[in-house]
Amino acid sequence: MTETVLITGSAGAIGRHLRRTLRRDGRHLVLVDIAEQAGLEAGEDAEIVTASFTDAGAIGEACDGVDAVIHLGGLSTAGYDFADYLEVNIEGTRQVFEAARQRGVGRVVFASSHHAVGFHPNTPGSVVPDYLFARPDSFYGVSKVAGEALASLYHDRYGLDVICVRIGSYREVPTDQRTLWNWLSPGDCTRLFEATLRATAPGFRVVWGVSANTRRIASLDEARLIGYEPVDDAEDYVDAVSPEPEPWDRIGGLYSESTIDDPRGSSTAT
Repeated sequence: MTETVLITGSAGAIGRHLRRTLRRDGRHLVLVDIAEQAGLEAGEDAEIVTASFTDAGAIGEACDGVDAVIHLGGLSTAGYDFADYLEVNIEGTRQVFEAARQRGVGRVVFASSHHAVGFHPNTPGSVVPDYLFARPDSFYGVSKVAGEALASLYHDRYGLDVICVRIGSYREVPTDQRTLWNWLSPGDCTRLFEATLRATAPGFRVVWGVSANTRRIASLDEARLIGYEPVDDAEDYVDAVSPEPEPWDRIGGLYSESTIDDPRGSSTAT
């Protein structure tokens, strides 16, 4: 029996990575992005849908026959007004959940972000829990908080299984002091999203998307409960990372508003 998984934002960095690494016998991928995507490779069991997830008709049609949605798409952290985030990241995410509900999709995996809780203080020696309440550090962070709220609503009201992944810093290798604790490696990214698809009846969950970093301060309890076992460690790259904090790390919280681009990268409604 074929499993069909829809990925929004499939032209972004994480989307392109998962397009390659989530390939399995018996799995069909539906790759949705408004941006141009590479053509299908020989033997690739997938289809490319050029559309915005903010288009209710298009995302509804794309959800036909889908078993799970991985919602990565959205505007990144830099260069947008609140009205843009409201239209794309908030209303667009509602369209994704509504399409999933109407078309009988059983599971949505929502790519949330560390920016949803970025102004919590970074207390040495403490562990940042999985369900840490919202304290966003930017309008982008606000949009991710709203997405988590929609996820909770669509689980409680309509019974969807929803897993919100508070992604840390997805990069090939750690690049600054902050990523020494919140790095998500490409390999662990695949392991995590595979776990979100395989978990049995997860209900509503919030999990941290980080690797097994020596300096990790975020809980992995919920992520491990859905079957995620990270193996990579940012400490392996510590000698290549500058000891100086980046400017956006000087406020003292877990995160602060920054102008670096989100590595997912695909501005799916522009």
